[in-house]
Amino acid sequence: MNKLVKSENIYSQLTAIIPGGVNSPFRGFNQVGGCPPIIERGWGSHVYDIDGNDYLDLCCGWGPLLFGHCHPHIVNAVQKAAARGTLFGASTKGELKLAEMVREAYPSMEMLRFVNSGAEAVMSSLRVARSVTRRPRIMKFEGCYHGHVECLDAAGIEAQENGGPLALGASPGAVAETVIADFNDLQSVSDLFAKYPGEIAAAILEPVTGSMGVIAPEPGFLEGVRDLCHKNGALFILDEVLTGFRLAKGGAQERYNIQADLTCLGKAISGGLAMGAYGGKAEYMKSVSPTGPIYQAGTYCGNPISVAGAIAELELAFQPGVYEHLEELSNRLVKGLKEVGGMLVQSVGSMFFIAFGPEKVRNYADSTHFDYETFAKFFHGMLEENIYLPPSTTDAACISAVHTEKEIDRVIEAADRVITKLNLK
Repeated sequence: MNKLVKSENIYSQLTAIIPGGVNSPFRGFNQVGGCPPIIERGWGSHVYDIDGNDYLDLCCGWGPLLFGHCHPHIVNAVQKAAARGTLFGASTKGELKLAEMVREAYPSMEMLRFVNSGAEAVMSSLRVARSVTRRPRIMKFEGCYHGHVECLDAAGIEAQENGGPLALGASPGAVAETVIADFNDLQSVSDLFAKYPGEIAAAILEPVTGSMGVIAPEPGFLEGVRDLCHKNGALFILDEVLTGFRLAKGGAQERYNIQADLTCLGKAISGGLAMGAYGGKAEYMKSVSPTGPIYQAGTYCGNPISVAGAIAELELAFQPGVYEHLEELSNRLVKGLKEVGGMLVQSVGSMFFIAFGPEKVRNYADSTHFDYETFAKFFHGMLEENIYLPPSTTDAACISAVHTEKEIDRVIEAADRVITKLNLK
């Protein structure tokens, strides 16, 4: 059994000064219980806590670490950039190179702007949509996660269950302008456009969900949402914060052969540094200041260290065979876990999740049937096997290109032992 003596001590101190002891609720163990290991360092496909425990990492920084921890190419680029200066508040040549690399991968992003996170990218894209359409309402999809964006995260069933907008610190007025459709249900989209004619500025969704389980869009769904948007004069926004540069070089848009009017990126752009981006058609993006009236700014947007890390990350990602390798590893893992049995496993590319309860999840309603108690037992069983999964059954786990087949088999064997121990077969 892993000892967490030092972790428990530090975590106790953290909870006295930081809400819940964590700087992002995803890191908390509220869903699974127990004390989170306090991570000291990472290397390759592993992370190590302050008690000396070595875990095979299937969280990968919640997605962005396509090449694991401390990849020499990325570390070297960041160190060189830091030695030249950490912040200028002025343009650098690296921003041009990175913007060209992103546009190469995402042709739909004719113009783009770098920000510091996926949430910032989402906030900014919504402002662009409202400005160019002169419409107030935003359509979101129940269960899709877009960061702590006031008009999105405080709307919907889950928000109401937690007390509604004011309890969540959001403006009821902002939330009132959000309308909610169901993922993989085109009729719900059509009904909302009919209910609010000429009022919806955009529909925003994750092309593959990552916070209510990993759910793929059913054939024709993304195309249908896009077509309904365009028919009704609204913009089609894809939040690829999770899927961007993870599912393919061009993310979900490449994988599903579709283009968005506006795209939100984050996480995987920069290999673990703070970075996000939003962009789309030039005619829309020219509305952003200083060429247009939409004011969006940030001292650290496009800072030289994040830009250097991002260029290095994408140089690795754009090498031939990277995504094919990730797909092979993921297929090996998912196939093995399904053969173990006793659990639900769904995946798209190198994203996957493990749950108990429903036989399949295709939307938010299905995700409400998760068996959290059983997942908590499974999670801690895997942690004892030194396998680090996201501490949530609803959130996507990931593998990196530096995981090996031997490590993938180790995960399968560990899952088999845990499932057997829990009498779930």
